[in-house]
Amino acid sequence: VRQIRGSRDDQGFSNLAVPITNTRYLVERRWYEQWKEYVETGDQNSSSFPGQIDNTELFEELDSYHLKERLVENEDFVLIPAEAWHKLLAWYGMVEVQPALERKVVDLPSLVKVEVYPVEIFLCLHSNMENVVTAQFSRADHIHTIQKVMMKQFDVVEGAETRLWMKSSDTSCERLRNVHVRVLDSCLSSGMVCLLPRLSEFRPSSRPSPHLPAPLAVSAPPLIPPLPTPTCSPGCQRNSVEEQDSYRGQPGVCGLTNLGNTCFMNSALQCLSNTPPLTEYFLRNAYLEELNFTNPLGMKGEIAEAYADVIKQMWSGRHYSVVPRIFKTKVGHFASQFLGYQQHDSQELLSFLLDGLHEDLNRVKNKEYIELRDAAGRPDQEVAEEAWRNHRRRNDSAIVDTFHGLFKSTLVCPECRKVSVTFDPFCYLSVPLPVSKDRVMEVFFVSLDPVAKPVQHRLVVPKAGKVFDLCSVLSEMTKIPANQMVVADVFNHRFYKLYHADESLSCILDRDDIFVYELNRGSVEEEGDEVVLALYLRERSHYRDYGSGSSSYGTSLFGHPLLMTVPRGQCSRDALYHLFLQRLARYVRPPDPSEEEDEEEGEDDDDDDEEEELYKTQTNGVSYAQPYVAMDWDPDMKKKYYNENEAEVCYVKHQSMEVPHQQTTVQLQECIELFTTVETLEEENPWYCPMCKKHQLATKKLDLWSLPEVLIIHLKRFSYTKYSREKLDIIVDFPLRLVTSCLRYDLIAVSNHYGGLRDGHYTSYARNKDNGQWYYFDDSKVTYAREEQIVTNAAYLLFYHRQDKIRQPTLPAPLDSSSPTQPANDVTSPKHDGMEGATPCVNMETD
Repeated sequence: VRQIRGSRDDQGFSNLAVPITNTRYLVERRWYEQWKEYVETGDQNSSSFPGQIDNTELFEELDSYHLKERLVENEDFVLIPAEAWHKLLAWYGMVEVQPALERKVVDLPSLVKVEVYPVEIFLCLHSNMENVVTAQFSRADHIHTIQKVMMKQFDVVEGAETRLWMKSSDTSCERLRNVHVRVLDSCLSSGMVCLLPRLSEFRPSSRPSPHLPAPLAVSAPPLIPPLPTPTCSPGCQRNSVEEQDSYRGQPGVCGLTNLGNTCFMNSALQCLSNTPPLTEYFLRNAYLEELNFTNPLGMKGEIAEAYADVIKQMWSGRHYSVVPRIFKTKVGHFASQFLGYQQHDSQELLSFLLDGLHEDLNRVKNKEYIELRDAAGRPDQEVAEEAWRNHRRRNDSAIVDTFHGLFKSTLVCPECRKVSVTFDPFCYLSVPLPVSKDRVMEVFFVSLDPVAKPVQHRLVVPKAGKVFDLCSVLSEMTKIPANQMVVADVFNHRFYKLYHADESLSCILDRDDIFVYELNRGSVEEEGDEVVLALYLRERSHYRDYGSGSSSYGTSLFGHPLLMTVPRGQCSRDALYHLFLQRLARYVRPPDPSEEEDEEEGEDDDDDDEEEELYKTQTNGVSYAQPYVAMDWDPDMKKKYYNENEAEVCYVKHQSMEVPHQQTTVQLQECIELFTTVETLEEENPWYCPMCKKHQLATKKLDLWSLPEVLIIHLKRFSYTKYSREKLDIIVDFPLRLVTSCLRYDLIAVSNHYGGLRDGHYTSYARNKDNGQWYYFDDSKVTYAREEQIVTNAAYLLFYHRQDKIRQPTLPAPLDSSSPTQPANDVTSPKHDGMEGATPCVNMETD
C-alpha cells in the first residue's frame, strides 16, 4: 500500500504530492500502524493481527459519524488511494455500520489537496424553516448539485422554477444566481444555510430522503427569518438584492458584509475605497482601457474587474452594505493563502491587492530587460532619476502613479569600505515600533500561611528573561526567597503547567492565570524526604455513572488548586487529610455547637455523627496518585462547611496593582527615524561586495528619497524574534496632518487591529472624499466618527494623501453628525509628480 504523505491545513484540506486517483480514504492511524506491523513481520499468527478496519477514534460520536475537529494527517489518520482501500476492505472487512470515509481530491489553484472535511450545509424551504436537514458537499461540487439535492429532498416538482438563496453568519441573505460555479468559487462554507423560496407548487410529502440524514432539531441552526423589507435608516443591514432599490445615501458610506473572518479584507478595502485618486480612477471607468490581459505576472484582469465592481457598488449610494463574495473568491483563486475563512493580516491582503491591481493595469505590455548600472560616484539625483525611469519602463500603472516612491539604500562594506548606493521603488513603508526590553506581568502569590489570601502583584520583568527572573522580582516584594517559589499556570481549576526556573518567560502569555506558590523548598522535583503534591478540591455528584458501568461518583472541580510539600512519611490518608485541612483553614468552617444548643440529646448524637461524617468519610474520599491529590466533598457537607463567600473573594491586591500601568506612547516620527537607522545585515542575508569578491555583513541605511501622492505607513505591531512572538499594543501618536520638508499630507484612512497574535478583529476609520466627514467602518456597520477618536493603540495601517492633490469636499458635512469634521485647509506645495522636484533624504515632521 502506498502511503500518501502530506500535511493537514486549517481549511479542511490535506496536501498531496502527486494525485493517483481522484479519491482517497481515511484510515485510523493506530489500525494502520498495527496492520503494517502485521504485514512486515510476515507471521500470520502474530498478535498484531489488526482485525476489521476500525475508525472509531476519528468520530466525534457514533450516531451521526461526524469527524472530530482538527484531525491531523499521519497523527490521527492516514490517506490511502482507492485501489488500496478496496484491497484492505476485501481482506479484513470493516466494523459494522461504520461508513467508509471517502474523500475527493480537489484541484485548487497551484496545488492539489484532499478534502478531509467537506462543506456541511443546512438545507430548508423558506416556507417551512422548521424542517432543516444537513448535507455534505465537496468544494468541487457545483451549486446546481445542491439545488438538485434540495429539490429531491423537498419533493419540488420537476421543472419548477426555483431560486437558491444563501444565508451567511449574519442576518443577510444572498441569491446564488450562477448555479454552474463550484462550491469553492461561491464561498459557501460549513454552517451556512441554503433555502428555496416558494415560487411554484410543491408536492407535500412526509417521506424522508434516503440520501440525506434525518432532519436536525429546530434549535440546531438558528431559525431563518423571512426575507424582510427593512425600513431605510443609516446602518441598516442588507438582506436581499432587491430591497435596496429605493435607498439613496451618501456614496462611499457603505458597509461590507463579513463572510466569515473576513474583517481583515473589509478593513483594507474600506481604506482603499476612501483613497480618492484610485476610487475616482475606477468610477470614471479609466481602468477599462488599461486592463492587461496578457501580463504573465497579472491575473488576466480579473482582480481589477472584481475590485472595480465592489467600488462601484460602494459608491453608488444605493446600498447600506455590500457582500464582497465574488471579490473574495477571486482573491482566493490567485492567492491560495487567502482561501477559506481563516483570519489573516490586513497588510498582507493590501500588499497582494496593490500588486495584483498594478499588474492587471500595467500599461507596459512587453517588459524589456534592463541592466542595472552601478552608481560609480555619480550624483544621487542622476542615479535616482535613472532608477525611476527604469522602473517606469517596466511598471506603469495607476498604482505606480498613486502609491510608489523611492528609497535610497546605502551599503558599506566593513572590510574594504566600498560604498554602494541604489534607489529602489516602494509601495508602502513598513516601519518598526520601538520595542521595550521589559514586560509587565500580573501574578497571584500564595503563601504558606493557611489563613492568608492570595495576593495579586504587578511585576516588571525582563522580556527575554527566565521564570527565575520573575521569582526574583516577586521575592523583592514578598521577602520570600526565590528558590522557595514554584510558578504555575492555572486553568479550569487545575494546574495546566508547572514551570521550571530556567524556562523562558516568552512561553507565558498575558492572558494566562499565573499563580506563584511558596514552598519550604525550591524545586518541583522530589528531593530528599519530601514530595511536592497538588491539591484539588472536587464536589462529588449524587448520581452514579451507570452508562459506563462505573460505580464511582462523578465530580466537578471548584476553587483554585494548591501546592504543598509533604514529608514522605506523612503520605498516609489520615496524615494527608489533616495537612490539607490545615492548608484550607481559611475556607473551612468548623462545626458550631451553639447552633444546636436547643436540640434534643438524640439529635446531638446525630450532629456528632455528621461531624464524624465530615472528618472521616471525607478522609475516605481522599485518593491520590502522583503528582496530585484530590479531596472529594459530599455536596451537603460542602454547603455546610465550605465557606464559598470567603473563597469567592479569593485574593487581595498588592500596592503594585494600585499604580496605574502607564501605556507606552511613541511618536510616528520616532518610528520613521528607527526605520532609517543604520543597521548591520544579518548572517542569513549578507551582501556580496564587488570589491572583496565575497559576501559581507555590510551596514545598511535606508532613506526616503521620493514620496508618492498617497503614502501608506504600516506599523509593524507584530514582533517575531528568536526569543518571543508578540503584538505591540503601544500607542503611536500619528498626526492628522503630516509635514515633510516640502510636502504636506492629510490623514484619510486608518486600518485598526484589536486583539492579540492568535485572534482579533479589524475595523477602519476613513474620511469621505465628498463631504469631508470621518466614518467608522466595522464590517456591515457604519457610524460617524470624530478626529479625536482616531489615534488609538489599535492603529495598524495609515493612509496619507498629499494636500496639493486633495480635491476639497463638494458637499457640506452631515447636519446630524455628532461632531462633523471641518473641510481641510487648502494648503499648496510644490508640484511633485514622480521624480520631478524630488528632494533628497526627505525629513518628516508632524504638524
